[in-house]
Amino acid sequence: MAVDSAQLTALGDPTRRTIFELIAERPRSVAEITRQVPVSQSAVSQHLRVLRESRLVRSEPKGASNVYHIDPHGLGQMRAWLDRYWSKTLAAYKVAVEQPPEESR
Repeated sequence: MAVDSAQLTALGDPTRRTIFELIAERPRSVAEITRQVPVSQSAVSQHLRVLRESRLVRSEPKGASNVYHIDPHGLGQMRAWLDRYWSKTLAAYKVAVEQPPEESR
């Protein structure tokens, strides 16, 4: 399963990463997010569109606005992709630490 490069690109932007982290703390509306970041509401909406299209967040209508939540499916895909590399790294580390030091070989 390949992670969509859009997810990595989306989180590569510091403002989007901040918005993502705010939503990860708890679901939030655009207005709530706008009060927490130094960009306009229009810019927040654009960042949310990128996060939504990359399946990192999802929106839920609530009254006249939308509330944004983490998209567990999209985030799960990204985590599974990262876990593959984490597992390989841990396995390589295990091999390295189990080898005797050079001076005792």
